Amino acid sequence: MTKAQIIEAISQETGLARKDVSATVEAFMNAVKNSLVEKKENVYLRGFGSFVVKHRAEKTARNITKNTTLLIAAHDFPSFKPSKSLVAKMKGEE
Repeated sequence: MTKAQIIEAISQETGLARKDVSATVEAFMNAVKNSLVEKKENVYLRGFGSFVVKHRAEKTARNITKNTTLLIAAHDFPSFKPSKSLVAKMKGEE
């Protein structure tokens, strides 16, 4: 499902204009991005899941074609963890 399809589904379900729904979805996505990237805060959506910031430590890697060693710097990355109720629905347990 694409963002446009999500906007269309919400618009049909709520009866709101697509323009208003689009602005709301964009604002939601910007709020999540801002929380994760700038504030390094996790986002918890009860019944859906959590967007969390994970940290990867510095490590060395190898380029086997050139037989060289690279240093990969420590960095943060976003991750999504679904809620238990969402996982249960996907398994057909609810």
